Amino acid sequence: MNSNKPWSLKICLAVVCALLMSGSAIAQKEGEEESSRQKTKQAQAVSKAVYDTITKAQEAVDAQDYAGALKTLNRLYNPDKLTEYEQVNVLNYLGFVYYNMDDINNAIRVYTMQLAIPSLEPQTAKQTTYTMAQLSMMEEKYSTALDLLNRWFILETNPAPEPFILKAQILYQLQRYAEMVEPIENGMQVARKREKPVKEDWYVLLNFAYFQQEDYSKVRDIQKILLQTWPKKRYWFSLAGAYTELGEDQNLIAAYDAAYTQGMLETESEFVTMAQLYMQREVPYKAATLLTDRMDNGTIAKNEKNYRLLSQAWQLSQEDAKAIPALTEAARLSDDGELDVRLGNAYLNLGRYEDCSKAVRTGIRKGGLRNPDNAQISLGMCLYNLQSYGDAETQFRKAAKVQKSRRIANQWIRVIIAEVERNRQIDFATKAARKKRQEVQARRDAANRP
Repeated sequence: MNSNKPWSLKICLAVVCALLMSGSAIAQKEGEEESSRQKTKQAQAVSKAVYDTITKAQEAVDAQDYAGALKTLNRLYNPDKLTEYEQVNVLNYLGFVYYNMDDINNAIRVYTMQLAIPSLEPQTAKQTTYTMAQLSMMEEKYSTALDLLNRWFILETNPAPEPFILKAQILYQLQRYAEMVEPIENGMQVARKREKPVKEDWYVLLNFAYFQQEDYSKVRDIQKILLQTWPKKRYWFSLAGAYTELGEDQNLIAAYDAAYTQGMLETESEFVTMAQLYMQREVPYKAATLLTDRMDNGTIAKNEKNYRLLSQAWQLSQEDAKAIPALTEAARLSDDGELDVRLGNAYLNLGRYEDCSKAVRTGIRKGGLRNPDNAQISLGMCLYNLQSYGDAETQFRKAAKVQKSRRIANQWIRVIIAEVERNRQIDFATKAARKKRQEVQARRDAANRP
């Protein structure tokens, strides 16, 4: 028998075989010994000829000769010649054979015929109804499957957990997500009462139901249970997603960090996200070291976007010197000048004014700047520190044409004017002092001549 077939069909076959074996034994020993009334009743209901024919069909099934078994059973089935009890057994086995032939529609057809027999025992009717619900789901007839399963719940007074989960799965297929919660929770409750394990996939199904309703508090709580019992990478990320939706940023970072600490991060996007979260948490140094390590080992690509992030991490860590290599590479790979200007600012912070001037000029030349006036101010500052006051003033006057930069640009212009004037005064005083010294020296020389 195919082990992947629904368990209900296995039970169905077991019931039939046990019933027929009982009937055969009684038929063979009839008159030799007394039996219970129930066995006598069954022996009368299933004749030896019917039993032998079904046994022959079973032998064909064991040999995987399903066509032969089907032929034998179809030849046997004749409502005019069989008792209702015999009809039930033949139809039950026919359904089983059709099922093994993957002919689900015919399996449903014969089980439907079985349910229509007036004297069908309640237990058999209940089992057949459940089997048909499963088969209907296999055939993607979800509304029919749900109707049959609801009928089964009326017949079954003490259902196990699994039928509740089956109902939730059918509702999932019908996209009736809000209705999934009740049967899943009922199934879990029954399992706990019977001291049976609540399965992982039940929680996953329940999580999906709450997620579809955007009940992220429930999603968060379920993910915690999954992580405690079945710690897996995807549950950490699902928990992080719930924290994101709930705005619980600190818990989000903690969840991602826990996954990182446990070695569960693998892909570039996962490591980059972790770095971004470190920066959000204002621990950019951890972001920078993570990015550096993963770029060195090849996990994170050495492209403009990642170099840009790495440089930001180092700069936020106040490590401008360490930011220089990343900024240099990012600027080299970039088509616009934004990163060149940022590189120039890093050089400015380090007092490397020649490099600053060169980088900012490159950025301005590339273009594509969101705020060219900021670049002009940066270049003006570099040039000021190089004492190129005329060129510096030119850059500040360009920046002053933009309203938001006018105040700071004009302040720098005033500084330059004052500095130029101060230098002029110093130069004037220096020249006057030099001239005075020369005059004094000339008088001394004249006095010493004979």
